[in-house]
Amino acid sequence: MQTALPSITLKIDVDTYRGTREGVPHLVRLLKKHNANATFLFSLGPDHTGWALRRAFRPGFFKKVSRTSVVEHYGLKTLMYGVLLPAPDIGLKCAAEMRAVQDAGFECGIHTWDHVLWQDNVRAANVAWTQRQMLQSCERFRTIFGQKPPTHGAAGWQMNQYAFEQLDAFGVAYASDTRAMLSESGALIDPNTGPYKLQISGKTLSCIQMPTTLPTLDEMLGRTINGEVVTPANIADTLLQLTQSPREHVYTLHAELEGQKFAPILEQLLLGWQAQGYDCISMAQLHQKIKNLTLPTHPLSWAELPGRSGQLMVSSV
Repeated sequence: MQTALPSITLKIDVDTYRGTREGVPHLVRLLKKHNANATFLFSLGPDHTGWALRRAFRPGFFKKVSRTSVVEHYGLKTLMYGVLLPAPDIGLKCAAEMRAVQDAGFECGIHTWDHVLWQDNVRAANVAWTQRQMLQSCERFRTIFGQKPPTHGAAGWQMNQYAFEQLDAFGVAYASDTRAMLSESGALIDPNTGPYKLQISGKTLSCIQMPTTLPTLDEMLGRTINGEVVTPANIADTLLQLTQSPREHVYTLHAELEGQKFAPILEQLLLGWQAQGYDCISMAQLHQKIKNLTLPTHPLSWAELPGRSGQLMVSSV
């Protein structure tokens, strides 16, 4: 989707207790410094990050862990939550930090109730399980922010039919639950990829999907792209090469990465995108741009993406 004023929509996934307490405030300061907008998507229930160790048997898991230094970025204590340490309730303990984001002028939405539980189970879950998880997160969001959630971004880009239908039932007008298909270099396979509506069982849903169109830092780091190993020293330049041609993009960042050790990389990206002529905007601002357009429709689709283990929801294959 091409517009006269291209923008990078920044979607911030907040997965963990530590990310909420430490990464989120840092991101708010950094975005303010560079006059950039963004949407923060919060995990609102227990932090069971330690349960993710069960993914050790998933193809590609160890390869990704070795590339991205999971312990270094998430912290050993976080990796013990739900295993050797009690799982902290993020929404109960970090409500003040979440409201501070809203008070700073940033859009806030739902990421999930329990990140690991959702990511590892939703694809095969039934309607009752799905609705229970989503209702819990919606009620917690209302308690914290005093309003209904304006948007949603699925944990791990994992959804099912009932979850998408529940977004319509909540009255969510736009969400970013899916990914665009990318080549090994991170470039869009279909250059026309952009916002769309889902068609399920012959019915077109109302909620507009804004697929992430760029690779994430953890998907790029340590891989060989265009003949060069991607390191923290060159990763910003590698990503900026993908945005040289002006078009609308959605970029997903993480409070645990760009909000902490990778903050200098985010700063390089913000400066680089501004130099390329982009505005960094929120999902709400992108919605204002596209809400009156006639958008394409796509069915539910799953696929693997370079640098990430397992299948994700994608806009089309």
